[in-house]
Amino acid sequence: MAITPTFSARPRVLVVGGGYVGLYTALNLQKKIAKSGGIVTLVDPLPYMTYQPFLPEVAGGNIEARHAVVSYRKHLKATEVIQGSVTSIDHANRTAVIAPVDGAPTFELPYHDVVMAAGAITRTFPIKGLAESGIGLKTIEEAIALRNQVLSLIEQASTESDPETRKRALTFVVVGGGFAGIETIAELEDMARAAVKLNDRVDQSELRFVLVEAMGRIMPEVTESQALWVIDHLRSRGIEVLLNTSLDNAEEKNLKLINMPEKTVAQQFDADTLIWTAGVMANPMVRSTDFPLEPRGRVATNVNLQINGEFGVIENAWAAGDVAAVPDVTGGLPDGTCVPNAQHALRQAKRLSANLWASRFDKPLTGYKHKNLGAVAGFGEWKGVAKIMGIQLKGAPAWIAHRGYHGLAMPTMERKFRVIMDWFVSMLAGRDLAQLENLQAPRRTFVAAATPKPKPAAKPADAPVAAPVEMKEEAVASK
Repeated sequence: MAITPTFSARPRVLVVGGGYVGLYTALNLQKKIAKSGGIVTLVDPLPYMTYQPFLPEVAGGNIEARHAVVSYRKHLKATEVIQGSVTSIDHANRTAVIAPVDGAPTFELPYHDVVMAAGAITRTFPIKGLAESGIGLKTIEEAIALRNQVLSLIEQASTESDPETRKRALTFVVVGGGFAGIETIAELEDMARAAVKLNDRVDQSELRFVLVEAMGRIMPEVTESQALWVIDHLRSRGIEVLLNTSLDNAEEKNLKLINMPEKTVAQQFDADTLIWTAGVMANPMVRSTDFPLEPRGRVATNVNLQINGEFGVIENAWAAGDVAAVPDVTGGLPDGTCVPNAQHALRQAKRLSANLWASRFDKPLTGYKHKNLGAVAGFGEWKGVAKIMGIQLKGAPAWIAHRGYHGLAMPTMERKFRVIMDWFVSMLAGRDLAQLENLQAPRRTFVAAATPKPKPAAKPADAPVAAPVEMKEEAVASK
């Protein structure tokens, strides 16, 4: 396959995937590479990077959805952006196969350096009914849909007379007790209770929120005492926290929960909303490359963020973020690699871009080293938990720390400003509780208006009365 003429023929740094690593690598290198006669090319199916820590707040109505994403075109003006997917990489020949999102034929793209930044996807298990009944919270589209679904179900339940249907609509279940799951259920519970205050036909006691976690504790990123405080806090708000419990079946929105590890039935009930936040896994596209993978399916790297092969460093190949097994010299996972989170991805991207540029001039490379500064989580307005450099916070101080950290971490000044303004407006006017209908079928109203209405059926002609017929018959008989 020949290179598509519309793409640059200059020596290319190919960035596979956007996300934290892809965006910051391109931001840091685009002008330098351009001045040296090359070009940075970023390939991603989406036209924007999503700041995932804000997804619970988007779902909860505190942040406008578009403000939680960063447009590649707007902020990567010296980068060649391709909206598509890298389906395979042949690094031995320095080529990648690209599949455009519009379904156009695939094409080969040559490169000089490649940066694997494909990130992670939602990790699921073969649970019957999960694909049909569940929704994740890893994309901005899921956050928007989830917010509208919760608000719409509350509205529908307010006019529902069948008690079982009403109960199912007002039951919201989150599977996964990590940061994403805890923040999601807390934000949605806060939003739902605010919505019910405006609806006299629904009572607060009818709302049911259930958190399901297969392990014996939640939020491994904080101390055990803080995790226990979070459980008490959630239960004080009426949220059911079920530890050592797993989802076994979700067919037809009937959820069967089992006790772990004995796998006996714990509970079984109907729920219209099932949110899956039970972990992530490295993007499986890495299996279509000639790079070595470690047991978790991630690309193996050294501390300099260079991809490591059987015989040492693979030249001109780099990786970072959730798709890479980066050694963590400060601790990390049990296997000695970095935890897949935004904090590492942001910092690895800066180190990777600096090392890649240094390698062009045969300068020494610097190994990645970052001691975890802590963790922050928001649980709705003025509620949260945090551990920052060993200092433990909870309640309002933790909530302020959460917003302060993520406000600073949000990429680009333009997006920081928009998010901070959202928070300011939310503090003055409250959450935005308006649901948007028909997002899955936006043309429905127009189609109904543009479709000719059927003409009314013509009235049947009057049937002849019986008397004249009988008279005619008598007249015929008399002749």
